[in-house]
Amino acid sequence: MTVSFLFGWQHILTGLVRQAARLLPADAYDIEIFEAHHRHKVDSPSGTALMLGRAAAAGRGADFDKVAVRGRDGITGERRAGDIGFAVMRGGGIVGEHSVAFASEEEVLTLSHSGIDRALFARGAVTAARWASGKPPGFYDMQDVLGFSKEG
Repeated sequence: MTVSFLFGWQHILTGLVRQAARLLPADAYDIEIFEAHHRHKVDSPSGTALMLGRAAAAGRGADFDKVAVRGRDGITGERRAGDIGFAVMRGGGIVGEHSVAFASEEEVLTLSHSGIDRALFARGAVTAARWASGKPPGFYDMQDVLGFSKEG
C-alpha cells in the first residue's frame, strides 16, 4: 500500500480550488496563485502552488501547461482569459503561505492557508496513517483521506 503523506490542509485547499474554478467562469474570473516560503526553499513556484494551479485548471477542464503563467516582467500584454498566474516570495523563515485569488471586475474571492508550524505536516501524516489502516492495497492520497475523491 502506498499513501502520500502530504498535509491535510493542502488537499482541502486543493479540493476547494478545483470546485471554485469549476463554478466561476474563466471569462469572468481570473485566477492568481500567491505563495511564500522561507529563504532556503529552492524551487519556485512550490510544488503546492503548482498542485493548486493544476486543480484550478482541472476544475475548468483546461490544459494546465497551456494556461499557466509562471512569470511576468516588462510589457507582457493584456491578460488572456483563462490564464492561471503565479506570484512567488522567498524570504525569512516563512513555513508556507498559499492563496488562490479568483478576481472578477466586481469582486475577489480568495482561498488561502498559512502554515505557522511544521508540526502540521506530522499531524497530516498521522491522519493519513489512521485512515489507511485496514484499507486494501492500492495507491491513496490525501484527497481520498479527506473525502474529495470517490475512494474517500
